[in-house]
Amino acid sequence: MKTRITLILLAAMGAAYGGSAASPPEPYTVVWNTPSADSSGSMPLGNGDIGLNVWVEEGGDLLFYIGKTDAWSENARLLKLGRIRVSFLPNPFVAGAPFRQTLDVRTGSIQIEAGAKGRRVSLRIWVDAHYPAVRIEAASRKASEMRVRFESWRTEARELGKEERFSAYGLINSPDPVVVSPDRVVDSAEAQIVWFHRNERSIWADTLRHQQLEHWIAQGRDPLLYRTFGGLIRGEGLVRSGGAELVSATPQEKHRAVVYVLSAQRPQAAGWTRQVRSLWELDSEEPHEGFAKHEEWWRAFWDRSWIRVSPAAGAPLSEARKTRAVTQGYILQRFITACAGRGAMPIKFNGSLFTVDAQVGENRFDADYRNWGGPYWFQNTRLVYWPMPASGDCDMMLPLFRMFLDALPFSIARTKTYFGHGGAFFPETMYFWGAYANDNYGWDRGDLPMGVTENRYIRYHYDGALELLALMLEYYAYTQDEAFVTGELLPLAEAVPAFFYEHYPPREDGKMRFEPSQALETWQKVIDPAPPIAGLRWVLEGLLGLPKRLTSPTQRQSWRMIAEALPPLPLEEKEGQAVLAPAAVILEEARNAENPELYAIFPYRLYGLGKPGLAVARKTFERRRIKGNKGWQQDDTQAALLGHAAEARRRLSARMLAKNPGSRFPAFWGPNFDWIPDQDHGGNGLMALQCMLLQHAGREMRLFPAWPKEWDVEFKIHAPYDTTLEGAYRGGELTALSVRPAWRRADLVIVEAQ
Repeated sequence: MKTRITLILLAAMGAAYGGSAASPPEPYTVVWNTPSADSSGSMPLGNGDIGLNVWVEEGGDLLFYIGKTDAWSENARLLKLGRIRVSFLPNPFVAGAPFRQTLDVRTGSIQIEAGAKGRRVSLRIWVDAHYPAVRIEAASRKASEMRVRFESWRTEARELGKEERFSAYGLINSPDPVVVSPDRVVDSAEAQIVWFHRNERSIWADTLRHQQLEHWIAQGRDPLLYRTFGGLIRGEGLVRSGGAELVSATPQEKHRAVVYVLSAQRPQAAGWTRQVRSLWELDSEEPHEGFAKHEEWWRAFWDRSWIRVSPAAGAPLSEARKTRAVTQGYILQRFITACAGRGAMPIKFNGSLFTVDAQVGENRFDADYRNWGGPYWFQNTRLVYWPMPASGDCDMMLPLFRMFLDALPFSIARTKTYFGHGGAFFPETMYFWGAYANDNYGWDRGDLPMGVTENRYIRYHYDGALELLALMLEYYAYTQDEAFVTGELLPLAEAVPAFFYEHYPPREDGKMRFEPSQALETWQKVIDPAPPIAGLRWVLEGLLGLPKRLTSPTQRQSWRMIAEALPPLPLEEKEGQAVLAPAAVILEEARNAENPELYAIFPYRLYGLGKPGLAVARKTFERRRIKGNKGWQQDDTQAALLGHAAEARRRLSARMLAKNPGSRFPAFWGPNFDWIPDQDHGGNGLMALQCMLLQHAGREMRLFPAWPKEWDVEFKIHAPYDTTLEGAYRGGELTALSVRPAWRRADLVIVEAQ
């Protein structure tokens, strides 16, 4: 049953959890009452560009790793900047002493209280939301000595072994050694520590030569060479004690230290050193005022949106555990995303900024290790970004868009070189500047034509840029930012569809024939695969639906021409019923575990509630070859988009309950198909819950399209046309609802929970 909303109820939110509407509920503040064994017991912290793994070793010290979104090494690995060790004398972390470590996601800070009565030390660590600085504050009743030390495991040049090369994906099979260069600590008489890692060499030019694109060396700019990343440490009352350590000049009751973080390309190391020093010189804020502004940013972030689920009255007891896991997972994954989502580069799907020391088989690797290394897989990267519009976090989508815009000129030139035609293609797997990973392009290519990869899993996989356009259209739908359309969307919207039209030109019947082609990584030799056909249909409809004042007649004519030339979305018959097919013709057996036919449901929402062919889509989902809800598998989201509340609830609950036994932090999922923490796993959880609560098509919004009766919920969620819905559903009734702007209430359909 569906009813039109006729009355807007205004009610206080948060009563069920005893918190304000803008604050995550207190039960989901993460608290540990014992120290951790090692970095696997760390908590995440960050400011959008700088990320920390923070832990305390029993009987030892406070430690944290530092990561940054653009700390790219000479081998295009995303490295840690180093490790910081903070110790006190007397030591409050002795075994058996009282201890409490709290991650307060409301304020983006970690508080630690440790030590016996009378000698207790209180610490607060935070990564400034408005400045590239990690701030450490400590207080105790009795004067103590604090030591702050920079630690590096990159102390000398070291060649990566065979197993460890997987973290330098792209160079696994390189005939040349893969060498990690050492960090450098700068000698100084001042009371400070300065260190950096500097790329005196780069794989960029060799990568272009290997991929037969050497002409771009003169046109482009090496993004790795002379990139330098590290930091500067200073503190009140701290003096240098030799090496890379600062120590209190005299015992104090209060201590403050700051780590300033910088990644930049400078022709000379001295230029980088001057720049990092200027960060300290410009940092004139008082720490208390700084934390107040930092806290204000986080409170505004949490006020953007929330979804808090609880068991309905009379629901089975098992629902309490499930709803707690779903709510906790939603809050913590959104926090992790925010910690890395405002940086110079997009979030890495395989660990983000929060990788730690890794046990891989019999090998123990350092915190720079991550499966699949530095390249971006679009199918994995996108899943971090799809939930952002509904949670009001569109600003965090911009680094992803910027990476592809920066790579567009290179991609246009590559398309011309490889295929002799216009447009631009982006490979499924690429370095951040747009080139293939060399392992995929191939080292022993034999007689492969130029531009054809040795790796068959991505050989004809050009679909990612279509989904990028779908994400960009979603960004515009939510923000209504017209400058974004003209300045960022349209350059890609001209080049990407043009590639497909010129690469697969119309045949005698006027329709494009996608051959040679593949359906994702699974069906590697097909004709007319579902994902690019669905993607082009969805994207071209969206582009043609843009306000005419934002597009030109030439652009619209081109998009209509391509849309008219598309072949039909492939169908097949199963047990006498029509279902969506992975491709019109499949020429080889499946080689991976994807369901390409379901791309017409998500990410390209051609099928779904209120749309033609719902029965076909539901039957396709029911008969899908691969079923799963971990990592990048998206059954829970697709179930929600088809209105299957029970299936979505079951799969989402299992996803959020799937803890990684090797990590202490509850939202460090993985490795699944990728690495720890698995950002696909958490991102899919966010997306599924949002789709259970709210779906949109054009102007229409459907509230509770796949909501289970077993769950109550409080929510604030975003919708297109800069719309916000805030409300509460308890005991089978909508007890509070506000729609802003008010004119959008006419577009709202409320669906009865199932």
